[in-house]
Amino acid sequence: MKEQIESIRREIEQWLGQAGADPALKREGLFAYKMEHLGKTGKISALSKGMRDVAPEERPEVGKLLSDLRRWAEENFDSLEQELKKRELEKKYSSERLDVTMPARFAGTGSIHPVTLVKNELIDIFSGMGFDVFEGPEIERDYYNFQALNIPADHPARDMQDTFFVTKEFLLRSQTSSGQIRVMENRKPPIKVLSPGRVYRSDSDATHSPMFHQMEGLVVDKNVTLNDLKGMLDEFARRMFSSETKTRLRPSYFPFTEPSVEVDLSCSACGGKGCRICKGTGWIEVLGAGMVNRRVLENCGIDPDEYTGFAFGIGLERIAMIKYGIGDIRLLFEGDVRFLKQFGNGGRV
Repeated sequence: MKEQIESIRREIEQWLGQAGADPALKREGLFAYKMEHLGKTGKISALSKGMRDVAPEERPEVGKLLSDLRRWAEENFDSLEQELKKRELEKKYSSERLDVTMPARFAGTGSIHPVTLVKNELIDIFSGMGFDVFEGPEIERDYYNFQALNIPADHPARDMQDTFFVTKEFLLRSQTSSGQIRVMENRKPPIKVLSPGRVYRSDSDATHSPMFHQMEGLVVDKNVTLNDLKGMLDEFARRMFSSETKTRLRPSYFPFTEPSVEVDLSCSACGGKGCRICKGTGWIEVLGAGMVNRRVLENCGIDPDEYTGFAFGIGLERIAMIKYGIGDIRLLFEGDVRFLKQFGNGGRV
């Protein structure tokens, strides 16, 4: 037994000497070696179990040697563990050290998305004309998105290829006009309100996206006429593009306005002379508008014989593409930093 105790001591001494000089040694390796000798099934523990085989007259001496070995091993293992902790901390501190004399890393600044730039500018323009802002829910009831806007059940806009239905009653709104209905139900005229937000339609190509942004405008009051709409759109065009921009109204049809018009702006790229952007016409179609249909007013509890109103709908991506010369709507949704950083100063693509 004495020889075994001495052999284990020499073995541990040799390992400790090599381990202390090994920079790659981790505390996990030390723990495994420690358990190999001091664990319940370790070598020193096995010797303790073998004390019953030692002659009675030798047990006090052997027991003392074995106890000294265990205490010596534990002290040396603990000492090495503290040394390994110190090494790990020094390595960590060295890698995380901050050199305050080094020049700072350049942190690029972000920019506002062109659609958000247009949205903010439009809100500023129309707020200056007395409009409030109302943002309705994106998951809308069929009633607000269609029925109250005079769109009957057999209207093509209800086709599943055009509208994303969640259930028979709920859908992803296809227009922010639904917000106008909510406002008219809860306010008495006069009403001047903008309804900006995301809308969804099943359409995707270079000029259309299944998700895009609209800003609907509504004015309801006594003696509101189409001339009022034309004057407001003239002011919008001059402030959004240039003082030379002109508007043109063309007859059209929307179920929620009567009469309805398509609104064109003189091409800002060529000044109305005709170019590639306006396809040689000098005009660019921008938005739809019209006088609020009598049935829509009646659906909201407003007397159409006492009040009239006009409404308009602007596609924000459409305005951004015209204003900044963007040729493909998909650029607005790809998140390409090279594209987006050009708008740091409201730049033109």
